[in-house]
Amino acid sequence: MKANILFIAGVFLTQLFANGETEVLNQPEYSSKLKEAKEFINRNKMDSTVCFLIDMKVHSGKKRFAVLDLKGDSILREIIVCHGSAGSRGLESSGPENPVFSNIPGSYASSLGKYRIGKRSYSNWGIHIHYKLHGLDSTNNNAFKRIIVLHSFIGVNQSEVYPEAAPYSLGCPMVSNEDMTYLDELLKTKKNVLMWIYHQE
Repeated sequence: MKANILFIAGVFLTQLFANGETEVLNQPEYSSKLKEAKEFINRNKMDSTVCFLIDMKVHSGKKRFAVLDLKGDSILREIIVCHGSAGSRGLESSGPENPVFSNIPGSYASSLGKYRIGKRSYSNWGIHIHYKLHGLDSTNNNAFKRIIVLHSFIGVNQSEVYPEAAPYSLGCPMVSNEDMTYLDELLKTKKNVLMWIYHQE
């Protein structure tokens, strides 16, 4: 069943503990990006039915990747997605709540920015399918050269694992086999879908 996008900025989940203290957990923020995503899609003649938004401020063990229905302004599916380990080319290593971003080849870091999802191809990982990613911003324009692709890995859970971390990738947005099967069925029928990876403050 489709979940409606809540058009309220800064949605938080509060958990109560036995000692009476509270912990505020950041939740993914998609609504504030929706208008800009639609405008970008229209200007660049991309697929106008769906887009993928990934809010990297959210802990890697929580769902932070949304498949959005642009016609109904609703979320079709939310997904666990891994970020890059970094720790190479002079970079610090990523943590589950503090990804390190880079566009440098060999950095093993994820790159922020808008991507066009390209051709379907064979993968050595997961369900053996990946989709090429073409970086559209100065922050991710090395993605294709870096072989940054959308793919799955058997070690990624479909369900949230917070407070545990999801596995780290070498910079790719990496999802569970179950979610990749869903994405593959969707992407087989669409071309030039927008994926936007951002770090919402």
